[in-house]
Amino acid sequence: MTTSGQDQNISPDQHIDITRDICPMTFVRTRLALDRLQPGAVLLVELRGEEPARNVPRTALEQGHAVLRQEAGPDGVTRLWLRRGG
Repeated sequence: MTTSGQDQNISPDQHIDITRDICPMTFVRTRLALDRLQPGAVLLVELRGEEPARNVPRTALEQGHAVLRQEAGPDGVTRLWLRRGG
């Protein structure tokens, strides 16, 4: 999933690497990072695996955050840009 060209150069306010974590810790760490941000701030999450790539963005949306961009890299790491909701 990628979004429009306007989001291609998103500057994150914070970055977390959860490539070594497994569910449910992948979203627990993501949620804690989002909770520390101001509304509207952008979090870049690096994760690995199909389950986190499905569940982290889905759960973020369910909790009122926005998925700005998601891209799978050739290194097997998925990068996910999330905007904290209000």
